[in-house]
Amino acid sequence: MKRIRTRTVRPGGFAATDARPVNLSVIALLLGTLAWPGITPTALAQSEEALLTVDRIFNSAEFMTEGFGQARWLADGSGYTMLERSDEVRGGTDIVRYSPATGQREVLVPADWFVPPGADRPLRIEDYTWSDDGSKLMIFTNSRRVWRRNTRGDFWVLDLESGRLQQLGGHAAPSTLMFAKFDPQATRAAYVSSVSHNLYVEDLASGEITALTGDGSETVINGTSDWVYEEEFGLRDGFRWSPDGSRIAYWQFDASGVGTFFMINNTDSLYARIVPVQYPKAGTTNSACRVGVVSAAGGPTVWLRTPGDPRNTYLPRLEWAASADEVVIQCLNRHQNTNRVLLGSARTGEVRTLFTDRDEAWLDVVDDWRWIEQGRLMTWVSERDGWRHVYMADRESGELTLVTPGDYDVVNILSIDEAGGWLYFIASPDNPAQRYLYRTRLFGPGRPERLTPGAMVGTHGYTLSPDAAWAFHTWSCSGEPPRTELIRLPSHENVRTFVDNARLRSRLSTLALAETEFFRVEIEPGIELDGWLMKPHDFDPALRYPVLFHVYGEPAGQTVLDRWGGTRYLWHTMLTQKGYLVISVDNRGTPAPRGREWRKCIYGQIGILASKDQAAALGAIGQWDFVDTDRVGIWGWSGGGSMSLNMIFRYPDLYHTAMSVAPVTNQRYYDTIYQERYMGLPSENAEGYRLGSPITFARRLEGNLLLVHGTGDDNVHWQSSEALVNELIAHNKQFTYFPYPNRSHGIYEGPNTTRHLYTLLTDYLLEHLPPGPIGR
Repeated sequence: MKRIRTRTVRPGGFAATDARPVNLSVIALLLGTLAWPGITPTALAQSEEALLTVDRIFNSAEFMTEGFGQARWLADGSGYTMLERSDEVRGGTDIVRYSPATGQREVLVPADWFVPPGADRPLRIEDYTWSDDGSKLMIFTNSRRVWRRNTRGDFWVLDLESGRLQQLGGHAAPSTLMFAKFDPQATRAAYVSSVSHNLYVEDLASGEITALTGDGSETVINGTSDWVYEEEFGLRDGFRWSPDGSRIAYWQFDASGVGTFFMINNTDSLYARIVPVQYPKAGTTNSACRVGVVSAAGGPTVWLRTPGDPRNTYLPRLEWAASADEVVIQCLNRHQNTNRVLLGSARTGEVRTLFTDRDEAWLDVVDDWRWIEQGRLMTWVSERDGWRHVYMADRESGELTLVTPGDYDVVNILSIDEAGGWLYFIASPDNPAQRYLYRTRLFGPGRPERLTPGAMVGTHGYTLSPDAAWAFHTWSCSGEPPRTELIRLPSHENVRTFVDNARLRSRLSTLALAETEFFRVEIEPGIELDGWLMKPHDFDPALRYPVLFHVYGEPAGQTVLDRWGGTRYLWHTMLTQKGYLVISVDNRGTPAPRGREWRKCIYGQIGILASKDQAAALGAIGQWDFVDTDRVGIWGWSGGGSMSLNMIFRYPDLYHTAMSVAPVTNQRYYDTIYQERYMGLPSENAEGYRLGSPITFARRLEGNLLLVHGTGDDNVHWQSSEALVNELIAHNKQFTYFPYPNRSHGIYEGPNTTRHLYTLLTDYLLEHLPPGPIGR
């Protein structure tokens, strides 16, 4: 394996891992021998406080963002609760109720109520939920990871009237319960066991536990999901109480027949341990999925007779249909271009189609479906007119009525105020990099009304109270950390500020940085791509600078967003301080609110059209006088790692250095739901899969390549990078390869991992793409 030097003196006089100034005589010697004439040591004139380092960003709390905590609106809208450190109990947390209007504070649940019988310290509250009537509190603690998130742990119930604190699960092993939640009457709780994969109901008064399912196993999964549904549909909590508490609807997965991918853990024991993951790769067998309804008192399950082969049909969403008699299900075909919305009888299992949505490319699962008018109407989101809009579906006829007409996209629904007749949603008709709050009339004509003040440019998030009279509002923009406040609606008046990140803002004010510039670049007539540009603080337009592109480029995410970018923004800022331009461009196919055609024109050609767009953007950007087209780098993670490979392989004359983290190198190696959604089935689009995969063009590598992957990545398997390594070796291509033992897709597990990774990236970039400007 090619080794990377970890401390090399760079142009400008800094070691790669050290921002301290060096002796001026050494600087003079360096300037006399630089391979890039014209590089100036301007960064040396900056104080140590003004210059970022990897250690300051990733190994200190200096730039830590202050969070908002776990606020919850009370169901009646009368107030909200927050977790606050107790003044009375060491290490304890109080739950405090606030009045939105007056700010009156009341300790609703003191920390000493969270001390279990016989214990000497209170529970650590990781999450909490109120019962509908506010009489009981569900506490989640002692959690453990299940793939991406900590979704198994211990659940405790606190009765606010009696003060009784009880743990759910009887004699269950620690950290093995999942998704516990109250019934509507708050007399029982239901949960899933991560050990047995079965669903249970527990009576809170007696502690009696009733098993609702008994067939759970390693391959039969009740009440939660298999790996691919969790990853691609976000399905984890896999059961729902009926509105009257009489029944529970749940998912069941039969994963027998799904291919098992074996990861190897070489680091946690004397002998290697095999870690099996049932993972359906594109074109292979899926789990069989079905939905059942069972009495909360136990008994046989009524299985919904959904259409289609259960291994080639997806059931990604399920809810009760505003009654205890029917459930509503989204039913996608394997191509994910037809979504049948079904109403199913909880008593007989019979289903009928309410309506069907179709698209020539693919359909996204709809999360913004909500029943109103006592179950007569349901909201729906569709791109059927070319834009993502909200519709009302009639329960009886299935007829869809457009609520948000116009040439703009609704990003998501936030709230429905039935009493006032308003729909609240997020949109950004004029700038796809930003997000704002709008409202429009639920029925009848009317233009959308923007509630976010015009002066507050950037990205906004809101959590509205049940009556839509108040909201928790979080706002940030590029280079500006988030502020969180309580606002009154619809006036958007700031009532009180929760978090302003003043300390972080003060630290940022001492740094040598330039404001991020947003731009559009035309790549062909009528086609413009959005981008942002970060320049050195001492930028001189008369000079030419090397450029590093940050890329993602797939339908799962945008990089060009006007919001606080956290540690990645700080790392990019550090690179500008060393003399780089940092640029990101969103190609067509990214999920920007720019209309259906923008998002879906890449169907069947993932990695193909996006690569052309990125190269065309570089061609246009290369015309800027201050860009040095002889020093162009690119980096990205996951899909961005794949794109980085595509660019340096396909366009070796344009890109000179690439850093690829956790890439998919062959699209056949990735999972069914994601890859087939955008590419179709491999049997129907074999050439698209081949041409979209970076490994196909590995033989063209001419520049510098750093390939990084975690060997414990259950999402994009290490196999992907190993296959690319073999291909590069076969063509005698030299590169640098760095596997992180037993790390997952985020490459963060273990002490010092994140700091080490970004030191690796920084050193590689400095060594292979020399920083600093040169004369024209």
